[in-house]
Amino acid sequence: MVNPIVSIIMGSTSDLPVMEKAAKFLDEMGIPFEMNAFSAHRTPQEVEVFARTAEERGLKVIIAGAGMAAALPGVVAASTTLPVIGVPIKGMLDGLDAMLSIIQMPPGIPVATVGVNGAQNAAILAAEMLALSDDALAGKLHDYKLSLKEKIVKANEELKEVKYNYKTN
Repeated sequence: MVNPIVSIIMGSTSDLPVMEKAAKFLDEMGIPFEMNAFSAHRTPQEVEVFARTAEERGLKVIIAGAGMAAALPGVVAASTTLPVIGVPIKGMLDGLDAMLSIIQMPPGIPVATVGVNGAQNAAILAAEMLALSDDALAGKLHDYKLSLKEKIVKANEELKEVKYNYKTN
């Protein structure tokens, strides 16, 4: 059995529709990961044990999604030296409350933060961190980024076929 090197955690399974985008990207890149639900408010002891033991379990990066009060990423970051990437989950105030909770960390407890519901970007950032010491993964990321460019080039070609009376290109 392969041990995970990335952990995806979320405040509850209601966050899964957002966080599964991170899981899908890690899966596509061949990065072993685990997924768990932890609540900074309902299961604080479990969160602390998870964070304190993450590095010894072989984890390299933690992606933590949370909505509303969004304490989970910061609580985890307070108990580990591993990089923590926070994903604010849209809930109240269109996710602004969660985003502000995650980015306003005190000195010494950083949490990298992606946009609201940006779980895929969190996974890409985690992969980029891991690729610093993994040439094969760096190659996969290079190919992925190239595919993004190709999608836009193709989209522009398709737009050329869309006709309007006053469209000039």
